[in-house]
Amino acid sequence: MPFQFQVERELFLKAEGQGQFFAKKGSMVADQAYNSKFKYSKRLLGTNSGNIVGQVINHGMRRVTGENLEIMEVEGQGIVYLADENSHVTIINLEQGGAWQSVSVESEDLLAFTETCHYGVTIIGSGIISQRGLFTSKLSYNGHGAQVAIKTKGNPLVLQGPCRVDPDAIVAWTGPSPKVKLDVNWKTLIGQTSGESYMYEFSDPNQVVILQPYERESGVKFGIDDKRYQPQEQSSAFGNTFGGNQGHGQGNVQDNNSGLGGIIGKFLK
Repeated sequence: MPFQFQVERELFLKAEGQGQFFAKKGSMVADQAYNSKFKYSKRLLGTNSGNIVGQVINHGMRRVTGENLEIMEVEGQGIVYLADENSHVTIINLEQGGAWQSVSVESEDLLAFTETCHYGVTIIGSGIISQRGLFTSKLSYNGHGAQVAIKTKGNPLVLQGPCRVDPDAIVAWTGPSPKVKLDVNWKTLIGQTSGESYMYEFSDPNQVVILQPYERESGVKFGIDDKRYQPQEQSSAFGNTFGGNQGHGQGNVQDNNSGLGGIIGKFLK
């Protein structure tokens, strides 16, 4: 029987079966092998079958976009327990066709997935700068029993569209990419913001959106009321925005490999 996932005590992922699956490097906490020992090995190019050229291109896209997760291949027969930083675990079962055909998830929130998932990168909407940049990881149905395990800081909130959510709290969603709604006006530019200057909008009623009770340091901040704003380090709030700030008050494109500037810079080197 191929590996199947289930949640154990909210904080553990239990993978039971035989064959192989893929997980975040270093996330194994215990195993119970039925025959010989489990084998853990790092995957250099990725997890997708096919010719070597396709694997190299897919791997390059993940590295350039900042969505490259260090992955290990787990092979054997028995039970493997995974966990990561006391995070809560949620399992998504993918199906052929419809909204459950694929799930988009930030690479930092991905814990494991079965070998019947296709692992790649997709663009989020058009012209957006989010916490992780313009791209996110995407796992798609590629065979029976496709499952994806994600992790959240605290118990997740699961919503069904239509809804609007804070990009810094979102962890994953099924189906197509969201639209982006900006709330930018003259008040924003002088620092009188609500703190919710942009949101993701999901309009498909069949989509599922998973949030965590925790907000990342945003990649986009508007206005001088940003607590990380340092006049001596940032010439303007716009410099902070287009630099793809990663949470350290540095609006410097050259130091950032996840924002749009970082993506362009990698191609120009």
